[in-house]
Amino acid sequence: MARQETAKTIINRTAAELAIAASTDPYSSSDELFTQLTSLLNTAGQELVELHPWQVLRKELSFVTNAAVDTGTYDLPSDFGYMIDQTGWDQTNNVPIGGPLTAQAWSYLEGRGLTSSTIYASFRLAENKLDIYPQPPPNALTIRFEYISRDWAKDAGGTSKDWTDVQSDIVLLDPLLVRKFLKVKFLDAKGMDASSARMDLENIFNSRIGKDTGSSILSASNGGHSMPYLSGYNIADSGYGS
Repeated sequence: MARQETAKTIINRTAAELAIAASTDPYSSSDELFTQLTSLLNTAGQELVELHPWQVLRKELSFVTNAAVDTGTYDLPSDFGYMIDQTGWDQTNNVPIGGPLTAQAWSYLEGRGLTSSTIYASFRLAENKLDIYPQPPPNALTIRFEYISRDWAKDAGGTSKDWTDVQSDIVLLDPLLVRKFLKVKFLDAKGMDASSARMDLENIFNSRIGKDTGSSILSASNGGHSMPYLSGYNIADSGYGS
């Protein structure tokens, strides 16, 4: 498992870089500096969730439709942040779920009454719920998609949460990245020069994005197990040479 640090460790290590003496418990401290650091840590964590689909926050939602009782509108998980694009599948028919449908496309389908003509399921997100079309949905479809949880921390007992409020809370995101972000936010809040700290943050952020899930090898040959990117299937018969 990737290295993770408690909220106390992250705050005190950030404080050390700012020439602030460590606190035995940042969350119960009456020092306004630590009051600000604990608040800014929550802001930093919540913003980092939005900036990149970190693999440590990746989760899966799967359910089976029941045409007898389902309306076609489903509650999203309580920790739902956002859906990962192109992960929605109808695993019963082994096809992607259509969508996300725009408001116009959804209205068109409803207005045309295409329920009986719709072959595969489509979806939209509306009012913080997941709508499946047609409604009611076909029976016994296994719907699956991946999403990013907004819960970037957990308590000592393992319950996930999207904030920290005690020193023993564990931050799930990369601790170095979180400390760099927290430092920039603190300097900005104090009206101090954060240019050097911001450069450090950008370097670490770009590095972590590139290494968070790894990357595939793009092959231009017939080697390997994947479809080559250049072959007789995708090169024109003429007009591509000099």
